[in-house]
Amino acid sequence: MVARCSDRVINLAQFLTKNAARWPDRPAIVSEGTTWSWKELDTRVSALATALVSEYRLSKGDSLLVQAQNSNQMIEIMLAAFRLGAVWVPCNFRQAPVETAYAAEKAAAKVFVCDAAFAAQAGAVKTACPDLSGCISIGDSGFGADYESLIERHRGSDIQNAEVDYTDPCWLFFTSGSTGRPKAVVLSHGQIGFVCVNYMADLIPGTTEEDASLVIAPLSHGAGLQLIAQLAAGSAHVLMPPGGFSPSIAFELIQQHKVSNLFTVPTIVKRLVEDPAVDRYDHSSLRHVIYAGAPMYREDQKTALKKLGSVLVQYYGLGEVTGNITVLRPQDHVLEDGPTARLGTCGTERTGIEVSIQDDDGNILAPHQTGEVCVIGAAVCAGYLEDEAANAKSFRNGWFRTGDIGHMDEARFLYLTGRASDMYISGGSNVYPKEVEEVLLTHPEISEVAILGIPDPEWGEIGLAVCVPVDGSSPDPAELADFLNGQVARYKMPARYLFIEEMPTSAYGKITKKLVRDHLTEKGLL
Repeated sequence: MVARCSDRVINLAQFLTKNAARWPDRPAIVSEGTTWSWKELDTRVSALATALVSEYRLSKGDSLLVQAQNSNQMIEIMLAAFRLGAVWVPCNFRQAPVETAYAAEKAAAKVFVCDAAFAAQAGAVKTACPDLSGCISIGDSGFGADYESLIERHRGSDIQNAEVDYTDPCWLFFTSGSTGRPKAVVLSHGQIGFVCVNYMADLIPGTTEEDASLVIAPLSHGAGLQLIAQLAAGSAHVLMPPGGFSPSIAFELIQQHKVSNLFTVPTIVKRLVEDPAVDRYDHSSLRHVIYAGAPMYREDQKTALKKLGSVLVQYYGLGEVTGNITVLRPQDHVLEDGPTARLGTCGTERTGIEVSIQDDDGNILAPHQTGEVCVIGAAVCAGYLEDEAANAKSFRNGWFRTGDIGHMDEARFLYLTGRASDMYISGGSNVYPKEVEEVLLTHPEISEVAILGIPDPEWGEIGLAVCVPVDGSSPDPAELADFLNGQVARYKMPARYLFIEEMPTSAYGKITKKLVRDHLTEKGLL
């Protein structure tokens, strides 16, 4: 046998170094009328990295926490962390201060960078992490150093990409489990390097420096992975302006910049193809419209195919496997119903990924038998940060257990039929009811609560909070919503409330979501 001499891999920031050398004047980022070339982006990333080292003592392995909306700064922070061998820890920009503080503690954050609008988050992080080296504000604020001043102060600095090994962490991706407490998934340079190759093979084949991508979804999640993958190709990234999503603006940018791909959720695809703007603008440059996070209703899929052509790409994945489980390619999206349409499938295994359906004992099941979806491959994470119980539960015989239930057919197309957990997906975002239930139970008028995901034509699913009031009380749904506001992110808040006298329980006195759902159905309340 030949001994392995090294586990060293390229630093992901090397993609930026390469692009700045090969295409210094080509566009890297376009946002609200401003364009940053690859050379300018490389210069700004080096300046920020130098500032983080010299002024905040950030070094390889340290965590750099960030909470910001999509912007050129958000991209620069990510690449500066990679360049230093530090760990990028992005937060959902919509989350509450207590949630950001938890992420800071879990990641042992060394530096916090956030938009000026998030003063409450900055205060919460400083309180939670007294050893924080510093806080940096994107925009004018009274709580941290000015981001642009740091860039200008260190402009012209030359800093090399840190040496990294395959397993060196570069991104802590916060997800949640059945307990509702966020878990930090450890993503590494080598793992995401594989993902970049996988993206080019399965999701955006043929993408080059001549292409442009429209960034719609938050860079803290799946859109961040797509951005890193496209760094390898040198394609430009066109950012949607902040604020509410506008289909008209999206199509205007697609036409103006000849956008070839975008990543979003089915809800946004639906809004795009149902808006009159789809017929006003030229979108013939689109080759890959990627959607994930939830299945797309069949009628919505048909409308999208009619309006956009054969450009739809669906993928199924989790943060723990960097989104890499299955892909349903453009040629697999069929307009006409029939056997070839394979209604309800989320596609076949991604390149370098193997999927199996297993029973409770880990036995691999035959086609069309239902069980848990399990995955192996280079896209699977090393595990959860400092959470051995979660690691033991999620890995079995080398397989990662997704917690999703489904089956495969003879051609290895995967069909999801349910979830092992109680998680539901609203507007492409995973919502874990336990986390919200625990907050609602602190309200003085709530005795018991169970939150269910129920179908919704716009968001896919919304939360229904089934509550048992404290004796003699009559909770007001609007007041309960106000109570939750600020304690959990808005997208996690239930959209509806239902009050019942008592919760159904099992023979062991346990409240299960299935029992609650069955009870409501029996009573005609669901």
